[in-house]
Amino acid sequence: MIKAFFRYLSIFILSVVTVTAAVFLSLGFAVSYPAQKPEKADVIVVLGGDDGLRVEKGAELYNNGFAPNVLLTGIDARFYRPGRPNWRERRMRDLGVPKKAIRVDTESETTWEEAVNASETLQKQKWESAIVVSDPPHMLRIHQTWRRVFEGSSKKIILVSTEPDWWNALLWWKNKTSYRFVISEIKKNIYYYAVYL
Repeated sequence: MIKAFFRYLSIFILSVVTVTAAVFLSLGFAVSYPAQKPEKADVIVVLGGDDGLRVEKGAELYNNGFAPNVLLTGIDARFYRPGRPNWRERRMRDLGVPKKAIRVDTESETTWEEAVNASETLQKQKWESAIVVSDPPHMLRIHQTWRRVFEGSSKKIILVSTEPDWWNALLWWKNKTSYRFVISEIKKNIYYYAVYL
C-alpha cells in the first residue's frame, strides 16, 4: 500500500515537473509565434521602443518593395521637430527611404495607442494593409492588440519580426536579453488581457 502510494506520488511529481518544464521552454515560441513572412502592403509600421533593428527591418522591407510608405510610431512629441528629425527618421533616410515616404506618429506611447493611431492613419490615407514591425518576443501582444483594434475592419495586418542576435525561441532562457523580454512580455500580456482585450 505504501509502496503504491509513493509510486503514484513519484509519477505525479515527475508529470508536474515535465509539464512545467515543457511550458517554460515553450514560452519563447508562445510570445513570438504570430510573426509572419512579409507580403505586399500599403504601409510599413515600425513600432517604437527601437534600438535600431526595427528601423533597419522597416527600411529593408521598403527597399525590397513591400510597401511604398513607412509610418514610424512612438516618437516623443516633446523632442520632435519636423525640421530636425529624430535619430530613427534620420537612420531610415540613411538606409535609402526617401523623406516623402516617411510619416511620423508622435502621439503614441503604448502598444495600444500605436494600434489605435495607426488605425486612424490607415483610414485617413485609405490604406488597406499594413506590415507591422517589432521584435520577436513582442509578437503575441502586438497580434492580440492589433486584432482587437482592427476587429470588424477589412484592413489586413501582417506582423513581421526583426532578427536580433540575442533571440532564440527555444533557448530564450539562456540569454539575459531574451529572458528579460520574455518574462516582461508574459506580464504585459496578462495586463493587456485584463485592461484592453
